[in-house]
Amino acid sequence: MTWDVAKFNQIVDAEEYFEFFKLDYDPQVVHVNRLHILKLFSQYIREIDNNNSAVSQAEKLDLYCTALKQAYEVFLSSTPLQQKLFKVFKQKPNNIVMLTEIATS
Repeated sequence: MTWDVAKFNQIVDAEEYFEFFKLDYDPQVVHVNRLHILKLFSQYIREIDNNNSAVSQAEKLDLYCTALKQAYEVFLSSTPLQQKLFKVFKQKPNNIVMLTEIATS
């Protein structure tokens, strides 16, 4: 399929990406996991751009389509907490004592 690169570069919403690529999606899944899907999608795009410099823009968009589908599918069977894509999920809070840290004597 031929994609319009200029139109792709104007997309700002998660749903618009799915509509652009004509991918089926559950609006509720996207609503709940929007930022996480987009974050993972952007990581995939970076990998595609870094590893496929010799391919055309149209070929890259085909790879982007697959990447969006993969990012979406991750959150069909996983949660944002399990994926830990954002820094906030990786940091241990300073003001919380975990139950596993409490010694029992």
